[in-house]
Amino acid sequence: MATSPKASWDFSRFLKTLLFFDAIPLLPCLKRLWQGKTSPQTRPNPLAINSMQTILVVGATGGVGKRVVRCLQQRGYRVRVLVRDQPRAQILFEDSVDYYAGDLTLAQSLTPALMQDVTAVICCSGTKVQPVEGDTPTREKYYQGIKFYLPEVVDSPEKVEYEGIQNLLAVVKPHIRARETVVFDFRVPNAVDQALWGAVDDGVMGGVSVSQMRFEAGRAIFSGQVSTANNGGFASVRTRNFDPSLDLSHCEGLELRIQGDGKRYKLISRCEQAWDGVGYCYSFDTFNNRPQTVRIPFKQLIPVFRAKTVLEMGTFDPSRVCSLQLMHSKFEYDGGLNSSFSPGLFSLEIESIQTYGNALTPQFIHVSSAGVTRPGRPGLNLEEEPPAVRLNEQLGGILTWKLRGEELIRASGLPYAIIRPCALTETPEISTLEFEQGDNIRGQVGRTVIAELCVDLLNLPEAGRKTFEVRAVDGNNNQSQWPELLRSLAFDR
Repeated sequence: MATSPKASWDFSRFLKTLLFFDAIPLLPCLKRLWQGKTSPQTRPNPLAINSMQTILVVGATGGVGKRVVRCLQQRGYRVRVLVRDQPRAQILFEDSVDYYAGDLTLAQSLTPALMQDVTAVICCSGTKVQPVEGDTPTREKYYQGIKFYLPEVVDSPEKVEYEGIQNLLAVVKPHIRARETVVFDFRVPNAVDQALWGAVDDGVMGGVSVSQMRFEAGRAIFSGQVSTANNGGFASVRTRNFDPSLDLSHCEGLELRIQGDGKRYKLISRCEQAWDGVGYCYSFDTFNNRPQTVRIPFKQLIPVFRAKTVLEMGTFDPSRVCSLQLMHSKFEYDGGLNSSFSPGLFSLEIESIQTYGNALTPQFIHVSSAGVTRPGRPGLNLEEEPPAVRLNEQLGGILTWKLRGEELIRASGLPYAIIRPCALTETPEISTLEFEQGDNIRGQVGRTVIAELCVDLLNLPEAGRKTFEVRAVDGNNNQSQWPELLRSLAFDR
């Protein structure tokens, strides 16, 4: 009967591993006292850096648009605004946004510079409508939705709602790109990032394999020597726990840009800070000495504890990524073996680790209007309809042109979401929202909550390729339920 080879175990390396990862609660305090340090070195949360994406807001000086800008800023986004009247916009936003002077209705004024570094667009543009009385005390009641006065359009609905959207899409489509969060970019030396990584080899279980993470020539190199002595057979490098953990719920998975040695490796991510807890694993093969990109879908990560699957732990939670680990191992899962494994030297070069977006996550969010399909609908009782429907023709066919603009967006190929709010009011509270399709509901909804919804949709693939109506109903704030409510809606055909 074959016996496993025996080799001398390196206890000091085992102790260093425990110290590096603060695996025993008392040891970190003793380590800091011994080293004369008051606290460990910390690293900025990569999401806090990379979520500073530039979002383009069109119609930023309008009732919804200015609230969208405020909400984006509160959540840490950079904001660019497309404005016709920059002095007026500067009264609202001062120097807190990036201004682009242009006119939605003039295609020549929209150059590629508008889209530089932009990752998503929130379009709140619309034809200006006001009471015939103009700027009088009636105006406030009119915009609060509590009093009806005979309205008139200031702009041409065809130019704003249709030609304007056509012009905007023409400049957006070539430049919009999938949202990414760069977790590690080893092409740019970063001492704090480098200090996060440490070796976790089979020495923690009595083995003698040895590995390290080196940083040179614009890449990280995970390399070492794996031995099966003492029943071992794996080597790995792992990050300390991220503080705070990363919220990658807006993404579909991780993307590794690597150059391997023809061997099979694992990526392990954890949703808890425990040293010896459940890890979510994905195995991938490499080419020998050839660059490649490996995409790891979150939904394909397998819950594993010490190489045994624990499916009862459920699916991976990308909203709480606590650490990452790379491993080369003799073992696959549940007693299975790595078919490409052989003891000895190995080397995996990593250029970067970043996320890739869900193809459905909206990158063009458009605020339209409920009622756009109702003008001319057979059997419609106009007395029950809001003024915009009853007066569509007198208002230059405003709803008809809004619908034509929607159709351009749906045909654009961009990941989009189209919101059709009912009558907009100045209500400041985040109320209970009801989502419907079919363009039949009536009611009211606050501009503030529509702005919150627009910004939430930047991270909600549940809304992708969907057009839906929104109104406020009695009840408490149901913002946490929006993803599930949106998931139940049908995709546009």
